[in-house]
Amino acid sequence: MSFFPKISFQHEVEEYLAKVFRNNELITALGTQEVESKYQSLLSHLSHPPAFTTVRVNTHLASVKHVKKLLFEEIQKQFKGLCVPVLEHPKLQDILLIPVIGPRRDLKKHASEVIVGAHCGYAVLRGAHVYVPGIISTSRFMKAGDLVSVYSDIEGKCKRGAKEFEGVKVFLGNGISELSRSEIFSSSGPLNGMGIRMIEPVYLSPSFDNVLPSHLFLQNLPSVVVSHILNPQPGERILDMCAAPGGKTTHLATLMHDQGEVIAMDKIANKVKKIKQNAELLQLNCIKAFCYDGTKALLVEKREDEQEGPPFSPESFDRILLDAPCSGMGQRPKMAYSSTLKEVTSYQPLQRKLFTVAVKLLKPGGVFVYSTCTITLSENEEQVAWALKTFPCLQLQPQEPHIGGEGMRGAGLSLDQLKLLQRFDPSAVTLQGMDINSLQDSREDDLIALANKDCIGFFIAKFIKSNSK
Repeated sequence: MSFFPKISFQHEVEEYLAKVFRNNELITALGTQEVESKYQSLLSHLSHPPAFTTVRVNTHLASVKHVKKLLFEEIQKQFKGLCVPVLEHPKLQDILLIPVIGPRRDLKKHASEVIVGAHCGYAVLRGAHVYVPGIISTSRFMKAGDLVSVYSDIEGKCKRGAKEFEGVKVFLGNGISELSRSEIFSSSGPLNGMGIRMIEPVYLSPSFDNVLPSHLFLQNLPSVVVSHILNPQPGERILDMCAAPGGKTTHLATLMHDQGEVIAMDKIANKVKKIKQNAELLQLNCIKAFCYDGTKALLVEKREDEQEGPPFSPESFDRILLDAPCSGMGQRPKMAYSSTLKEVTSYQPLQRKLFTVAVKLLKPGGVFVYSTCTITLSENEEQVAWALKTFPCLQLQPQEPHIGGEGMRGAGLSLDQLKLLQRFDPSAVTLQGMDINSLQDSREDDLIALANKDCIGFFIAKFIKSNSK
C-alpha cells in the first residue's frame, strides 16, 4: 500500500541496481516474476519509513522495565492519550519498539505552506519536529502561530526564501509555526531552534527531543543486532573502526558492563566529538575515541612510546567491528537518491582497505563483524566472497541472534555460506499501513515479526580468525 512514489535514482544508478536485483543466480532460483516483484517492492519500501521506531535502553543506568514505563507515559502525553503500545523484543532484550501509526490519508491540507529540505523531511517522517535550518521556503504572509502544511522538496529544486514553489513536493503533515517568515529568513534571525511544531504528521512517531536522554538511544533495529553478534565480553579489547556517531560503540561498552576497553575511531573530528559526548551522556567510561583514518590504523614499525591511540600493533584486539562507510541505500525513508554511479562504486575499494587492516589487527581466535546499511551486492556478499578468498585465516560464523533473512544470491557464494549471512531486506514483507484499530487487533508476536522485517536495509557478516597468517 504505497503512499509515496517509489524512490528515484540517477539513471545510471537505476540501471546498475536493476542488474544487481535481476542477476542470473536470483532469476534461476526464484524466476523472473518473483525477482521483479521483490525489486519493485524494495523500491516502494525505501521511500517509506520503517513500521516501528526502535530505541535501545542504556541498561548500564536503568532497567528495560523501568524505561518502558517512563516511555509509555511520555508517548501518551505526546499523543494526547492515544494508546500506542511499547513492546519488548524477545531476542533483543535491550530494545523497545513503538509502532508507527500511518500513513494518515485523511489529513486536511492548509493554504499556508512550508517547504523543507529532503533530510529534514525524512526526519519528520520518523517523528521529528521541523527545525529552522531545515526550512527552505514558506508562504508569503506566514506568522507565528499559523497552521501550516509541511512539504518535502525531494529533488532539492526549491530556492531558499522562495514565497511559493511549484516543483515536486511531498506532503509530510501539518504543524504550527513557531516563528514568522521574516524571523526565519532574517539575516540576523535564529539559525537554530524549532520552526514548526508538527501536530498532524502523515506518520505518527514520538519525538525524542530531550526525552530520557541518558536512558535511551535511538537506533535502527539491525544496528542493535550488530553489537549482539559481536558479543563483546567484560575485560576484552574491542575496536569499532568507523564508529560515529557512537550508537554501536556505546552499545558494545554497555554489553561489556563498562569493563575492558572499547577503542572508537572516525576520521572526522566533529564526529569523534559526538562519540565522546554520547559516551559521557550514557556514563560509559571504557570508551576511548580517536580521530584517525582506519585505513592507516595498523602500526608498521615498532613504537618506543606507550601511546594508547592509533596506529595499533598487529593482532592486538579481541574483537573488531567494521560498520563500513557505504552507499547507504538501505536507509529509510529516502525518496530521491542523489549519488552518482561513480560515488556508489567508490565504496568497495575503501571497504577492502579497511577490511584488510581489521584482519591484521585481530588476534588469532578473535571475532570480526562486517556490516553496512546498504543493499548492493558489491558492498555486501561480494565482499564476503572476496574476503574468504583473500584471507584463508577467516571463517564465516553463524550469527546469534539471526533475525534478518539470509544473504542474497549473485556473488557466487554457496547456499550454506548465504545462510550464515544476515541481510535485512525491507521487501521481505508487504508494505502496509498501521492505524490504531489494526494495532489493537494485532497479536504481539505478529508485531514483533513485522518489526524484524519492516526496518532499514542492512547487511551483517561474522568471521573468526583461525590462526596467524
